[in-house]
Amino acid sequence: MAQKGPVLIDLEGDVAPAVSDAPPVPDMDFPAPSGAAMQMAARTMARKPSRLARAFWAVAGALLTAVVSAAAWDFVTGWIERSPTVGWTFACLTGAFLLILLGIALRELAALNRLTRIDGLRHAASEALEAQDLSAARVVTDRLVSLYKARPDTEWGRSRLAELRGDQMDALGLIALAEDTLLSPLDAAAEREVASATRQVATVTALVPIALADVVAALTANLRMIRRIAEVYGGRGGFLGSWRLTRAVMTHLVATGAVAVGDDMLEPLLGGSILGKLSRRFGEGLVNGALTARVGVAAIEVCRPLAFQAGKRPKARQLVKQALSGLFPSKASDPKG
Repeated sequence: MAQKGPVLIDLEGDVAPAVSDAPPVPDMDFPAPSGAAMQMAARTMARKPSRLARAFWAVAGALLTAVVSAAAWDFVTGWIERSPTVGWTFACLTGAFLLILLGIALRELAALNRLTRIDGLRHAASEALEAQDLSAARVVTDRLVSLYKARPDTEWGRSRLAELRGDQMDALGLIALAEDTLLSPLDAAAEREVASATRQVATVTALVPIALADVVAALTANLRMIRRIAEVYGGRGGFLGSWRLTRAVMTHLVATGAVAVGDDMLEPLLGGSILGKLSRRFGEGLVNGALTARVGVAAIEVCRPLAFQAGKRPKARQLVKQALSGLFPSKASDPKG
């Protein structure tokens, strides 16, 4: 008869091995996050169309304009012959539509002119500093004040500059004073826009697993960020101006290799090489956010009417930490982090 009840097994010799003596479980070999969404978005915006593509779109646009114009003319004149009242109503609506198109075109030209004006101001400031020309620096500050004279948020800076500019005896001091009084508040607003876009891109690309959705989200967020940074510095641009500005920023990033990012970019926030231990989507979100911060810094440098003086240029690492530190409260609160 089989014995019922617990069975005791005697271990001969040593006792059972301790859990601490067990070999460690090897880490999973996850591929390092590379920020694929931001890299694809940057290269898409920076890609220059070929001559054949430009010729195609130019001819296609001209042909479409001619066809639509001829069709509209035949439509209006035909209705005028059949029913003058209805025909002239359509003619008035067509004229109003053309006036609206003209207004949009003029607004685009004005936007391009504002961007050109800021570019010229930045170059003039650089030339004044290089030549140490105080008279040229005064002209630059006058143009800067004129650029922001209609903005209430720069009223204190303009009055402070007018009060202290007479005490400056060299071009460097005068340009630095204009930068501190007029542009410092604008720099803070632009950095907030970068931090907001960084947080948005990191969150969306980490949580949305749909293919190409993260690319679209990153592209949209970066376009909006660049446009808002341009508005902060007075370069409010239309569609063509915003696209030209975006292409200039992205082309610079691709040419300098700044669309590549490693663990060192997030080290102030996370510490060490922790990206290899994160989930794939979460790591991609962090890297895409870091690349967005780099885009934002480049956009600030392009849109700012005066180049940064030494030690005042924003750092992408600091903006990433500002945007994402809420996700890691223990690390962000560590004074050594």
